[in-house]
Amino acid sequence: MKKNIILAGVGGQGILSIAAIIGTAALEKGLYLKQAEVHGMSQRGGDVQSNLRISDKEIASDLIPAGKADMIISVEPMESLRYLPLLSPEGWLITNTEPYINIMNYPETEKVMAEIEALPKHIALDADGIAKKMGAPKSANMVILGAASPFLGLDYESLQDAIRKVFGRKGEEVVQVNLEALEAGRRFAIEKTGVTA
Repeated sequence: MKKNIILAGVGGQGILSIAAIIGTAALEKGLYLKQAEVHGMSQRGGDVQSNLRISDKEIASDLIPAGKADMIISVEPMESLRYLPLLSPEGWLITNTEPYINIMNYPETEKVMAEIEALPKHIALDADGIAKKMGAPKSANMVILGAASPFLGLDYESLQDAIRKVFGRKGEEVVQVNLEALEAGRRFAIEKTGVTA
């Protein structure tokens, strides 16, 4: 088992929580894990990117070479495109469709989405809208993680357990909201692709 994952988004969108949950789930399964430090400005509004590598064998480098990422998980559509050179031809791009317009020359949303839609393996969903509809606007990142879950190579139950661990200190209500957001994203991905792994 080997997965190279790029996490992308904007500071404040919950990239680190996604990394913590995937990492916790992987370590609980006895897998090796390497994460490159977050690049970019992790304060609210700055672009953020991280390399996450999971394997059942030891991992030499924490950086993912060009064309070798199995997946880009992004909470911001333009940020997902920034890292396309790292995505393998068979790789999946999972992204939010709701832009976080933090620069003056942000490209037209239609152009960004057209580029995403042109990829053979992609899931684009309005995670912000789904999370708001659930009454949990801060859980859009878990909706995105849920949409990525069928392609991670980790048991869904291990992701659920990781959410309980990572968010446990914030109380049962927070845990439950994040579990529901994860499930909403997973359902979307399964309906779109038919993949259930």
